[in-house]
Amino acid sequence: MEIILGIAAAIGWGVADFSARFASRRIGAYRTLMWMQLFGFLGLSIYLARSGAFSRGTASGWHPWAFAVVAGLINSASSLALYHSFEVGVMSIVAPVSSAYPALTVALALLSGERIHALRGAALAITFVGVILAALSFTSNSNRAAPKGEHLSSAHVSTGAGWAILAAVGYGVMFWWLGFHVVPMVGSAISVWVVRISTFSTLALAGAPTGRTFRLPRGSVWGLLAVVGLMDTAAFVANNAGMGMGHVAVVSMLSSLYGAVTVLLSWIFLRERIERSQWFGIVLIFAGIVLVSL
Repeated sequence: MEIILGIAAAIGWGVADFSARFASRRIGAYRTLMWMQLFGFLGLSIYLARSGAFSRGTASGWHPWAFAVVAGLINSASSLALYHSFEVGVMSIVAPVSSAYPALTVALALLSGERIHALRGAALAITFVGVILAALSFTSNSNRAAPKGEHLSSAHVSTGAGWAILAAVGYGVMFWWLGFHVVPMVGSAISVWVVRISTFSTLALAGAPTGRTFRLPRGSVWGLLAVVGLMDTAAFVANNAGMGMGHVAVVSMLSSLYGAVTVLLSWIFLRERIERSQWFGIVLIFAGIVLVSL
């Protein structure tokens, strides 16, 4: 069951991130992240109320809820970095880079007591190499001074890749934190509910001092925000449920296949082009993810 839930989370996050790309470029990463949280929160609230989860309760004391709020704060920073990478970068690059977060989650899980075999350890190394290759762009730059008839080539971080790496680090820590300190005490769905409301509140409070605008979006972007919020929340719940049933490391790796879904959608609908070295890096990322799930 943990494998099915991990794959379901990957599909949900893939569709959500692809939709977020369009919303972020229309109203900005900050407002996209803020309003999608609200859709997810409202949808999950209806589900929890009808299922009776609120009345049953899943934890006592304030520590589990405080830990869930901490996860929400980490999620705020990580998601903002991810959505900004969608806003300025190429989806087929930033999505696979951000989906490498399980490399860190698995490492932290091992330090927390989980055990994996040598094959999965090798897969982690493959994933890290893939991230480096996918993030770098080796392009000829004819605008720089060079002998006649020659072009200088330079390696540089692809636009948005730096933000995607930052998001991957944040998500790596967050999902380890959820798997070991929140989900076992609070439950899969309610932990996401707390993350949603705390992320929305954090963005709302942080936005005013920094001069962010909270004006309501107009037009069809509301449909995109609803898709992003509901799909992302459903995927989050599936991921947390999987971590509650099985190994945090395995579920994290399977759910991170959302990068493959996003790349496929970008390739089909956006016709995005990437370099051969970056394709190789993407292949290594996905190969590492698959090997870790074995």
